[in-house]
Amino acid sequence: MPSVRDMRRRIRSVENTGKVTNAMSLVAASKMRRAQMSVTQGRPFAEKIQELITHLAAQPSDESGVHPLLQFRPVQRVGVLVISPDRGLCGGMHSNLNRRVGQFVLDQPVPVTAIVVGRKGRDFMVRSRQDVRAVFTDLGERPVLADTTAISRMVIDAYADGEVDEVYLAYTKFVSTVVQTPVVERLLPVEPAALTATERVGY
Repeated sequence: MPSVRDMRRRIRSVENTGKVTNAMSLVAASKMRRAQMSVTQGRPFAEKIQELITHLAAQPSDESGVHPLLQFRPVQRVGVLVISPDRGLCGGMHSNLNRRVGQFVLDQPVPVTAIVVGRKGRDFMVRSRQDVRAVFTDLGERPVLADTTAISRMVIDAYADGEVDEVYLAYTKFVSTVVQTPVVERLLPVEPAALTATERVGY
């Protein structure tokens, strides 16, 4: 039978563990609030940029011809840019995304090559023996333009040089703290918006 001293020591140990757990919970909640705020504030800008790009794509071509990123051509190879987390402990977010990407690859009638951001996506793509062209990790919680320039340049060059004929973006769309939806959407070629005659001359 444990002595009174041992029991007191065990009680103190449990109390200390509770304090540490509570502190970790507060830190996690603070990080979650910051992440939610970033998503909420950034989404309108992202949507407006996407709208601007599709409107520009709908404008009549000038004498220089169609921009390389707007050119549609027969699809013989598809590229996919996978944006995934570096670490786990985020519920089913990365597993749901990996499952969605895996199904996307299986559904393609042509070969697929991938550029992967994040360790979780990398591990899945390598484990499932996909064609991975490049991997980028450790971009941090708040990557800046300099961190992503190499990624965007690789994607643009692959499409402009004809290495792939379509590029898709795979990521997890934040809906709420309990709902995150895996999404795969076409990035290139840019789909022109349906504009009226007045809107076509507005740019």
